[in-house]
Amino acid sequence: MRMESPDFDEEEEIPLKEETSFTSSSSSPTKGGLTHHGHSHSHSHGNHHNHSNRNSHAFSFETTTAAVLSPDLPKSSVFRLLRITRIRSLYVVLIKAKINLLLPFGPLAIALHYLTGKHGWVFFFSLLGIAPLAERLGYVTEQLAFYTGPTVGGLLNATFGNATEMIISIFALKNDMIRVVQQSLLGSILSNMLLVLGCAFFTGGIVHYKKVQVFNKAAAVVNSGLLLMAVMGILFPAVLHFTHSEVHLGKSVLSLSRFSSCVMLVAYASYLFFQLKSQPNLYSPVDEEGVSGENSDEEEELELTQAEAIVWLAILTAWVSLLSGYLVDAIEGASESLNMSMAFISVILLPIVGNAAEHASAIMFAMKDKLDITIGVAVGSSTQISMFVIPFCVVVGWCMGKEMDLNFQLFETATLFITVLVVAFMMQEGTSNYFKGLMLILCYLIVAASFFVHVDPKTGDD
Repeated sequence: MRMESPDFDEEEEIPLKEETSFTSSSSSPTKGGLTHHGHSHSHSHGNHHNHSNRNSHAFSFETTTAAVLSPDLPKSSVFRLLRITRIRSLYVVLIKAKINLLLPFGPLAIALHYLTGKHGWVFFFSLLGIAPLAERLGYVTEQLAFYTGPTVGGLLNATFGNATEMIISIFALKNDMIRVVQQSLLGSILSNMLLVLGCAFFTGGIVHYKKVQVFNKAAAVVNSGLLLMAVMGILFPAVLHFTHSEVHLGKSVLSLSRFSSCVMLVAYASYLFFQLKSQPNLYSPVDEEGVSGENSDEEEELELTQAEAIVWLAILTAWVSLLSGYLVDAIEGASESLNMSMAFISVILLPIVGNAAEHASAIMFAMKDKLDITIGVAVGSSTQISMFVIPFCVVVGWCMGKEMDLNFQLFETATLFITVLVVAFMMQEGTSNYFKGLMLILCYLIVAASFFVHVDPKTGDD
């Protein structure tokens, strides 16, 4: 949908420079570093160029940008055009996506915090308010990635793709809620790999039940390898602690965690460089060769200028930070009022709402038979959380003087280990069907039930 500009006086002519197309069919990075080939998983998927509908009265993004940059344009016209682009920017970011209907729940949560003090409602409405902000952050980051290129775009997505989880984790760290940090990040990995991927495989398999859906096996295998490396980093501190084999009791686990976290960050940076710079062709979708560049289904529209994208990134990050503070403050009270364990809230409830936008887009792409993007959204995001966000939180805790480590306790570590193995086996053939999806969903139900009856032991040793 394009916004119509107000009618200009007939005598006022606006000289336009030669129109430059900003539509890009080049690849933009996804959350996990896997490249999107002309797609966005975090915003409306039906906005492609319709060249036949362009007319003299429709001021598109390209024409208004070219007009503003024109040196011959009168100042009054520049201001009018800038006003149009600002209105369009507000519309694109805050109104266009259907998930933005949840935005008012954020201010409502803050109001309830001060008016009622009922932690259960504050927690619930904060979750609902953060969901659209997480989706919009991903969208704005992808818009910015058009200007920066794939390599810097990959780093931007690595930083802001899971910004919601990172901000919530930092607030929880600040409040000495280390177990909430560990369990919410673990829950994000579990929900992406089992629930999101399972639902995508299931719906895609039902829609395309007459054919076998395929995806790039090389990219899936590399992601599985990185996930297993993350399991190794998380497993050893737990084993060291529970076998009582530390050299320096109480300090060795923390030291090992910090060292392993630095190694994992280096590994993730190397992975980004390898796939974006060194071997980009290795990860192209299996059907990429037969796709024409002019195909409108493979094009993605650039809708924000670079300055607008940067401003919106700052605004959305600040708003997520504000809401995250109220969310973290309400977690313990919500656990008591809802009569649920902290483990269930952290591992199951927090990630499901935080990943709602990814969940919807992964299913949509699977239904369109674009499984490579589904894998990029679901498994790529899990890879990023395990190899980037978790080590990042350990390093941030180190800087803050908090003893955040990779010892996720035996119950959580075992759950993660089995989950990664199950998903790796499901993806090793490079094909998917509804039965595989059903298996992953059922596995997630077992995990959810396990955490519903799980309570952290009172002491560190169990």
